[in-house]
Amino acid sequence: MTQGTYSPKKGLGFRFLAFLLAFCMIMVGCGSAAKDEASTDTTKPSGSTETTRTIKHAMGETTIKGDPKKVVILTNEGTEALLALGVKPVGAVKSWVGDPWYPHIASDMQGVTVVGDEGQPNLEAIAALQPDLIIGNKMRHEKIYEQLSAIAPTVFSTDLRGNWKVNFTLYAEALNKKAEGDKVLADYDKKVADLKAKAGDKLKNQISLVRFMPGKARIYYNNTFAGIIFKDLGLARPAKQNNDGFSDDVTKERIPDMEGDIMFYFTYETGNGQATKLEQEWTNDPLFKNLNVVKSGKAYKVDDTIWNTAGGVRAANLMLDDLAKYLLK
Repeated sequence: MTQGTYSPKKGLGFRFLAFLLAFCMIMVGCGSAAKDEASTDTTKPSGSTETTRTIKHAMGETTIKGDPKKVVILTNEGTEALLALGVKPVGAVKSWVGDPWYPHIASDMQGVTVVGDEGQPNLEAIAALQPDLIIGNKMRHEKIYEQLSAIAPTVFSTDLRGNWKVNFTLYAEALNKKAEGDKVLADYDKKVADLKAKAGDKLKNQISLVRFMPGKARIYYNNTFAGIIFKDLGLARPAKQNNDGFSDDVTKERIPDMEGDIMFYFTYETGNGQATKLEQEWTNDPLFKNLNVVKSGKAYKVDDTIWNTAGGVRAANLMLDDLAKYLLK
């Protein structure tokens, strides 16, 4: 065969080699693209997350994606929890007293939308905010849970008369801020421990709790906001108040049951003067004036918002400050 003469076998060999080279180049290109894509997936900002979490709560389970940024809170104590965790809600129910917020949180709530009150949230106002998380309470909002859940993932605490720290822990989990929540509670526990150490035997004083409201007076027991803080401190209670109930509405004949070594009383004034009028009537009654705790000058009027109504972590810390002032003086 002379040079340059066509050979079928040789032609097939060249075509096969050309095909093999092209195939390898394609595979190398695909591998490079896959490598680039994988690199993009692993270079997301460290603060971003697409993870989902399932939170167990009073109404069942709720799946929450990522870290909620637009939160609507439907309880007053929950508002304090969010602020303590560094989260400013986009919407919140108005405070029980204040215009519209309690004085001790007002500066941190500027620009927050009012979405009704705790007893009757405004569903339309909530939906308009397009939240990515709603936090409420079964005791208050069970009837509207399904409507709220249709707007955004919704988590409910169970009660508002139990230990505030239980609700706080749930809210921290829902917000994906467990570490921050643990620190807030640890700081509170340290404050309690410091006061206990300074107070010493003064903790043995039996502390009476009384509240005046429009049209009624109450004696408060251990399962109240203030009562639970007393238990944290190990403060003693008068025998007639030392039970795990919440409160009793009392008549003036029960004034002797208000006796204690120290009395703290607070008045829930809504603005019409009725609670203040009742307080003055009762504290000027001869039975009240004849209490040993009154005659010894150890019946102290304190802020109803801090000692009872607000019910959150900020109020708890402010109440400890009050107790330090009165117990250590």
